[in-house]
Amino acid sequence: MSDKSVQKQKYIIETARNVFMEKGFKEVTMKDIVEACGISRGGLYLYFQNTAELFQEVLKLEHEDTDDVFDGKISKEATPGDILALFLKEQKRELLNKKPSLNMAIYEYFFRTKVPAKDNLLKKQFDGGVYVIERLIEAGTETGEFYCEDPRGAARNIMYVLEGLKIAAQTRKLPESAVDREILYIMQGLFAEE
Repeated sequence: MSDKSVQKQKYIIETARNVFMEKGFKEVTMKDIVEACGISRGGLYLYFQNTAELFQEVLKLEHEDTDDVFDGKISKEATPGDILALFLKEQKRELLNKKPSLNMAIYEYFFRTKVPAKDNLLKKQFDGGVYVIERLIEAGTETGEFYCEDPRGAARNIMYVLEGLKIAAQTRKLPESAVDREILYIMQGLFAEE
């Protein structure tokens, strides 16, 4: 693909992301994307055959963006507890963010589309979160900062709590005190008794 084609495809994906954030997944049509991009229908179909294919590319872009969240925020002296607290703080910020997000569109997409497990970016993101949190808990347990007999189970539980909070944030007003309470409960369950 030429540089111009790559730039056009990237423009379509970024513009479509905004449309999906505004309307969700199930309400978006290719016509909506054409109008938002200001391109012809044929121009759009050169790159994407349907909204599901386009949304998969939006998800890939989103996944790449979330990989960079902690760049430059973790000091070399940070303990596993510091890193976990930073991760949970970032999750809280995302949960309480009133700006449009892709969360609703993501849930709609996965409810409506049969995605093989190997291609399911939501599952990969969840499993990646479990892996990272499990390693943090293991490291904190080794240093005596945490006490946990089942780091993998605790990591899975944390990810399920966060997933539930994301759904709650999308379906009803979620007060900051509720998020703080759940995060505090997570942290209190891990820190070793002094």
